[in-house]
Amino acid sequence: MPKPLVTILGKSVKTVMRLRGGGSALPGLVVERIDPNFLRSCLETLPRGVVLISGTNGKTTTTKMVVELLEGQGLTVFTNRTGSNFTRGVVAALLGDVDMAGKLHADIAVLELDEAHAVHFVKAVQPKHALFLNVMRDQLDRFGEIDTTARLLRSVAEHVTDGIVVNRDDPRLGSEAFRSGLTAKVRTYGVTEELLHSFPSDDALHDSSVVVATGEPATDDVCLEAIDDHTATIRIGSATHETELKLHGIYNVLNAVGAVALCRMVMGDELDEAKMLKSLQSVEPAFGRGEALMVNGQPLELVLVKNPGGFRLGLSSFSPDGYATMIAINDNYADGRDMSWLWDVDFSSLSNGVALTTGIRAYDMALRLQYDEVPIGTVEPNLTEALKHFLNEHADTPKRIYCTYTAMLALRRELSKVTKVEVVS
Repeated sequence: MPKPLVTILGKSVKTVMRLRGGGSALPGLVVERIDPNFLRSCLETLPRGVVLISGTNGKTTTTKMVVELLEGQGLTVFTNRTGSNFTRGVVAALLGDVDMAGKLHADIAVLELDEAHAVHFVKAVQPKHALFLNVMRDQLDRFGEIDTTARLLRSVAEHVTDGIVVNRDDPRLGSEAFRSGLTAKVRTYGVTEELLHSFPSDDALHDSSVVVATGEPATDDVCLEAIDDHTATIRIGSATHETELKLHGIYNVLNAVGAVALCRMVMGDELDEAKMLKSLQSVEPAFGRGEALMVNGQPLELVLVKNPGGFRLGLSSFSPDGYATMIAINDNYADGRDMSWLWDVDFSSLSNGVALTTGIRAYDMALRLQYDEVPIGTVEPNLTEALKHFLNEHADTPKRIYCTYTAMLALRRELSKVTKVEVVS
């Protein structure tokens, strides 16, 4: 089928799904079935090629940061903004940006990809650059044990042509075994030894005695040296910079360091460092990742959680004092079916109580909280009813919801009926 016809059909499906209020990846699935080469043909002509971002935690927010940093350098950037990080999600995003002939008018593509689907993506399109954030236990039903995930990312790295940035403090990504034999140039980012306890690796989450030695950073390394509220001190090469961030959560500060390292590699000698740091200061959280909404004059924060590391960092980043807390846990495919990871999270910081648990696994979450002696107000599996109750009972109080991916999407749809919520398509 001719590419213009494929494009028109795909755009039509995308429009229908938007009117129905969901299905961000379905148009991509339809186009993949009709034209398996659509992805490659759209991306292979980009002047600066494709940048791939993968890892267990932080892909969506880091991708958003990299996009804004590169746009601040004057580039036109294509990205998969919805966070749908399978290949069909990228195709669906392309349908919103290509013209009727299937032409993508951009300088570069910055794409977040699920660790497993990235393996398939690089067989179709070779990235020029890649950023690997971390490897942690996540969706055991899909990935199995953590070394399997590391092998997936190593396989992806073998297809990158120009440059790779890795988190040197992750024991698997920072290892010589991961980096040796790669044809692309490798750079690193990380934190000072004094900050390692704030960003535990997966090994450290399960054994507090584990400390990853960072060693001597390379001269082109980007390093987080200090955090003070929303101010980060970042060393770029030999120069140190203090920068204010709008991002919430300490995990996003480390993601910002990775984004800076990747931007430096992509831009090379063309980099305007002052513009890059100015762009970094203005980046807002990605949807559902510390996103702050206003409901009836009170803030409501959405914090995505999907594995032990992410949930622990979320709990350590946000004080529960003065906030009503709800936890929404689903076990749909996009969330991961295996919810045993909830037992690897320490919920004692919520000792003042959780107002409500909801979602498909509402009762599993309530049981887990009971074992940490966390008081629970209400258990309501229906997300819509739970949200109504939460908003009504705590109308005059700041609120925070920890939620898995599909629960977050459903809650944003409901919240859009009562407040302004950014539409991401």
